[in-house]
Amino acid sequence: MPASRRFFLRHAGYSTLALGLPGVAAVHALAPEGALPRSTPEAEGVAPEDIVAFLDAVEQAQFELHSFMMLRHGRVIAEGWWEPYGPDFVHSMYSMSKSFTSAAVGFAVSERRLKVDDRVVSFFPNDVPWQVTENLGAMRVRDLLTMSTGNEKEPTQTCVKSENWVRTFLAQPIAHRPGTQFLYNSAATYLCSAIVQRITGQTVLDYLTPRLFEPLGIRGMRWETCPRGINTGGWGLSIKTEGLAKFGQLLLQKGKWNGAQLLPESWIEEATRFHIQQPGEDKPDRPKAQNDWLQGYGYQFWRCQHGGFRGDGAFGQFTIVLPKEDAVIVMTSENKNMQGQLDLVWRHLLPAIGKKSDAKWQASVIPKLQVPLPSGTAATPAALASQRTYRLEPNDLGRDAVSFAFAPERCLFTVGGESIACGWGKWLRGEAAIPGTPPRLISGGRSPEMGKSKIAAAAAWTDERTLTISLRYYETPHRDTVTCVFDETGETVTLTFLNSITGMNPAAKDSRAPLRGRIMA
Repeated sequence: MPASRRFFLRHAGYSTLALGLPGVAAVHALAPEGALPRSTPEAEGVAPEDIVAFLDAVEQAQFELHSFMMLRHGRVIAEGWWEPYGPDFVHSMYSMSKSFTSAAVGFAVSERRLKVDDRVVSFFPNDVPWQVTENLGAMRVRDLLTMSTGNEKEPTQTCVKSENWVRTFLAQPIAHRPGTQFLYNSAATYLCSAIVQRITGQTVLDYLTPRLFEPLGIRGMRWETCPRGINTGGWGLSIKTEGLAKFGQLLLQKGKWNGAQLLPESWIEEATRFHIQQPGEDKPDRPKAQNDWLQGYGYQFWRCQHGGFRGDGAFGQFTIVLPKEDAVIVMTSENKNMQGQLDLVWRHLLPAIGKKSDAKWQASVIPKLQVPLPSGTAATPAALASQRTYRLEPNDLGRDAVSFAFAPERCLFTVGGESIACGWGKWLRGEAAIPGTPPRLISGGRSPEMGKSKIAAAAAWTDERTLTISLRYYETPHRDTVTCVFDETGETVTLTFLNSITGMNPAAKDSRAPLRGRIMA
């Protein structure tokens, strides 16, 4: 295959990998205004065959990536999105959000609005308990940033069940001297967000916009808030993949962007260096030296093997910065085995950097990048071919009817008045408001986009009586599987649900009870 045709670009349906190679000049032409510059792996000293080997290894390991971007010397050399995810859509970050909150604190420090040694209780005189213990009184902003607050138990789930998260956090027992023990603590990051809002009068999102997002050309980001309108800080940011990559490049450049020093170099160095050791020992299957969660912690950044650092979020939202290699690697995904995901980076991508490409290597076409579709057929059984509406028994979702309309190109699934077009063998995008969706690991935050969720849907018949519908909430890592089982005559239907978070535990059951319906005359 000629070099100029070896790879399709992401713009062809957002479904293939753009791997810059000689002869693919369109890589540069299609980069939108304000985008990072594009280049080729060879031009930046990276072996392209190793990038392909990484993608092959991801597929073989059955890791679900939603996007991937690799930068060297400040230029994008490989990028891809797995359909129905795409470069124009944001993706929720979970704890990758923490690193942006750290940047907000850094800006506030650089503007002399606070110091990392300021006492936490000093910011919230109306929310402290009637008796401030010695340990609580000793807690500093630095301890929030390094997750060494002294809490005996992680307090986030307790905080998000309340209306005043700050007051609830400050009321928790502080069993250890702050600064002495690491305990992962998303609520501590929320306190950082609350402090920034207290001293600036702006949410972290609003505060960062002119200082970080606008200079980097990052747009469309959103951030959840607590009931009092404070950004959740430790989670809840939604941002595009290239926005992550720009943030990583800013960190790599020690706070400098287009000749301007946005964040002080001293803050970047302080935030990303080793501050505290996480607890953990060697295990038979994983020595401590090879565990990326035991390499030390900074100010809301993890230290990595091989001298790098990263921000990361649940299910594999990564911004990996490799200063020695002058490289940034970004991934969004839904993957339980995050260490396994990083292992593939160290096994394939790290050695590719600085490696001369094999002259004998011949690029092959990269398969279409697409998350798995429901398996089965599009052939609707004759007995069920007509449009069918079922009256539902009383249910916790408060829905009274469900209907199915089957056509050659799609199945129209309607529940409680919300219609979702499901493609046969392809994803169809739409919007719908379904109670309890999209799935989420942590509750309590309020999204600025309340109401309908963006959904990509596909369906397949797994047998004569079973229709499987996959609902991808493609601005999040997650999905729902709806299994519809009809009786032999098609007179009744039972719908069962399984969200992808619950599905990671084979023994767990979805909290939503099945819906049962009988056909309406």
